[in-house]
Amino acid sequence: MTDTLQNFLATRLGANAVFPGNPEFDERRQVWNGYIDRKPIAVVKVKDVADVSETIRTAAGRGLNVCVKGGGHNIAGSAVADGALMIDMSGLDQIRIDAANRVAQVGGGATWAQFDAAAQAEGLAAPGGVVSSTGVAGLTLGGGFGWLARLHGLAVDNVLSATLVLADGTVAICSADEHADLFWAIRGGSGNFGIVTEFTFRLHPVGPAVLFGPTFFDLKDARAVLNAYAEHAPSLPREACVWANLMTAPPAPVLPEESHGTTVLTLMQSYAGPPEAGYAVLKSLYGGVEPVGSALTPRAYTEAQSFLDPAYVAGARNYWRTHNHHALTPELIDTLIELAQTLPTPESEILICQLGGAVADIGADATAFPHRHIPFMSTPGARWHDPANDEAMVAWLASVSDRISDHAVPGSYVNFIAESDGQAPSAYQGNLDRLAAIKRKYDPHNLFRFNQNIAPDRAAEIA
Repeated sequence: MTDTLQNFLATRLGANAVFPGNPEFDERRQVWNGYIDRKPIAVVKVKDVADVSETIRTAAGRGLNVCVKGGGHNIAGSAVADGALMIDMSGLDQIRIDAANRVAQVGGGATWAQFDAAAQAEGLAAPGGVVSSTGVAGLTLGGGFGWLARLHGLAVDNVLSATLVLADGTVAICSADEHADLFWAIRGGSGNFGIVTEFTFRLHPVGPAVLFGPTFFDLKDARAVLNAYAEHAPSLPREACVWANLMTAPPAPVLPEESHGTTVLTLMQSYAGPPEAGYAVLKSLYGGVEPVGSALTPRAYTEAQSFLDPAYVAGARNYWRTHNHHALTPELIDTLIELAQTLPTPESEILICQLGGAVADIGADATAFPHRHIPFMSTPGARWHDPANDEAMVAWLASVSDRISDHAVPGSYVNFIAESDGQAPSAYQGNLDRLAAIKRKYDPHNLFRFNQNIAPDRAAEIA
């Protein structure tokens, strides 16, 4: 960056702008995925809507690219881009809970930990993700599913309105009654259309305790358990959501020492109804197999929401892919078990996420999120720390993904795609043409391009 440009940005953006050489710069440009190491020309610490508008106008006026950091959790690292003006939204983390009307207004820089804590103070919650440090905005704009999705729908299904700063710096409020096309697009279309400075969410009574925790099975029993899971999980009551994970056993107190460090099948279970009923419901997934250990117990909802945080700490290097499945067939189950025996690091995993229930209550074109009919998504993930292993880890993941693809149907969850380019057809599927038209209307010059990008002039290709 030239001194002239830096002086210009410093003059226009004042103390909000942090430049290379400032002790804060490297800290603020970092994102959750340590595999991502990109250098913007500056980081702008916005504190209100006016700051966001001024930053957008400044960038557009100088022909600069922009990237937006909320929680910074996106696997592809879309929050940071080389040579772009990075907008740090963490200062817009206000949360207001209207318990009487069961709605929340949530700033575009808030995390789910902040949102969950504020809502649970009133015995309420909105469906979010499964790692509490994730940003509300990024997860929601991609669809957003977690433990409450089968009961109350996706995060986007609970958005009542949103305030955005558009590509020309103007502010728009969108809802079912105002800018309805934009409202449709942001509910699954990722960050393509503007910067959300505030959401209004519908809230639901949840907790304060839910039945939650992992149950572990020896790998030799994985086929029997996964067969039972495949058969019974789709018909579970909506209060229940269970993800299966082929992983390396942690040194957990509930596991015998001889299981530590071995490959196991874990059922991560959540039941948002009466705990005593949940035990019986969830046991149907075990296939009559005796677990090697379990930590399933009633927990505070906020504890359940943060339970997986230690497994997904910031700074590790991550590379994932995602696959859609109409069913977990015996052939797929055999393939997943075989691949689990090749996990390259103790932190790597082969995860199966459960959807269905309320997620499938509306059509694939009701919001921009198109994967309504998918009951299971598999997500193989490589996680490592040494940069010297980058090539080997990516190659392992690509090989595993290719094997799983033989048993998958088209489509990828936008929030779980590690590649930064060329994935729009897989992510948006049959909604891509409509999204491209809305992109042309609100961002014709593709200012918001660091995402699973919908180019305004592209011809949609349906995966």
